[in-house]
Amino acid sequence: MDKVKIWYNPRCRKSREGLKYLQERGVEVEIYDYLKEGIDPDELARVIKMSGQPLSDFIRKQEKEYKELGLRGKELTVEEFARIASEHPKLLERPIVVKGNKAVLARPAEKAAEVL
Repeated sequence: MDKVKIWYNPRCRKSREGLKYLQERGVEVEIYDYLKEGIDPDELARVIKMSGQPLSDFIRKQEKEYKELGLRGKELTVEEFARIASEHPKLLERPIVVKGNKAVLARPAEKAAEVL
């Protein structure tokens, strides 16, 4: 059985809700604190593509880095955003739940069921 991995920020309420949702269902979870561990741009690009969700779902547009980097209105590829997020991880929306070859941005937390 594939292990479930959650891209997680412990200071984020939505991340905590996502983790709680998984744990309440008895799911064994690998917590990936991407702010501490860093982001591999190739892995992030792969995960975003696996989700089938639009790239815009994964971008935190309210972060100051979004404005400072001049990203508003810019058409980014998944690879470009992954590279930017590896340098500015606060721009990544979370939590992302990954199992096998499936991924989902678990907002709300119940969306995690799509990969279980």
